[in-house]
Amino acid sequence: MDTTTQNTEQPPPTPPEPASAATTAEEGRAARGATRPGDRVFLGLSRGSGIFLLVIMAAIAAFLAYRASIAIGKDEGNFLTTMEWNTNVDPPVFGIAVLAFGTVISSIIAMALAVPVAVGIALFITHYSPRRVGGVLAYVIDLLAAVPSIVYGLWGALVLVPHMEGLFGWLDTYFGWTGVFEWQEGAPRSLLTVGILLAIMILPVITNVSREVFRQVPRMHEEAALALGATRWEVIRMSVLPFGRSGVISASMLGLGRALGETMAVATVLSPTFKIHASLLDPGGGTFAQNIASKFGEATETGRDALIASGLVLFVITLLVNGAARMIIARRKEYSGANA
Repeated sequence: MDTTTQNTEQPPPTPPEPASAATTAEEGRAARGATRPGDRVFLGLSRGSGIFLLVIMAAIAAFLAYRASIAIGKDEGNFLTTMEWNTNVDPPVFGIAVLAFGTVISSIIAMALAVPVAVGIALFITHYSPRRVGGVLAYVIDLLAAVPSIVYGLWGALVLVPHMEGLFGWLDTYFGWTGVFEWQEGAPRSLLTVGILLAIMILPVITNVSREVFRQVPRMHEEAALALGATRWEVIRMSVLPFGRSGVISASMLGLGRALGETMAVATVLSPTFKIHASLLDPGGGTFAQNIASKFGEATETGRDALIASGLVLFVITLLVNGAARMIIARRKEYSGANA
């Protein structure tokens, strides 16, 4: 035997790592999707629907921008800061300062009042109330969501406004020194009244969506927290609210969208004036939707273009709000139900 020859053994080849179950499932779905005509048709319809929606949004934006450019080109003032609306003179004068202020402030008041109450009602229905009581309460909330806007407006003008004087007097007595709640004994047709009415209107929307989100919380999460000695409130704070946070944000954005675009109820309750008041209790103000509804019927061609220009600003505000909401939800993916 040749002692100089050495038998060197090569290490056995490393077997390939098995594909994960998720990868195998995805490959299987992709293979089936490539062969099944129904899947290809559904994919085409879904993709076409999404593209069609984008085309509609782009067409709306283009129409608003075109008509707004005509009106703004005739206006010699500053469209963003002018606090006057008179399209019957030559050159016309109009601006959105008062409308933007009224729309934003009334929506903020509505959200500040509606969101905590709506989340509390949703938690009560899903985690505190007996099943029968929760069912009745959920049915009532659903009925409130079906009430037309004009009915809310009539109720606000005939019932809410006359009963706001006591609240306005109390706010003026204890918080009038701030200037924000100073009341000059005028009719309570102010932005605060509008905000309260909008809060009542968006309450069912936020409640219903939040309720369904809280019902999706995995039962084992709650049982694990209870097994560790957590109280009912600690279970809600550590398990339910983190799980449903993105859903509550989405529900709030739905409510905010209705508050921003509400027309008839605001037009029925508010006394429109083109003046920004430091106090929320002073009558007057205006919103985009209310101004369009009240002036469109008697507007000239230039006046309609001016109203469309204000509608374009509302359109942009809505897009920015929805975009901000999507960013907030995307930053909190770890709290979504799919990842829980």
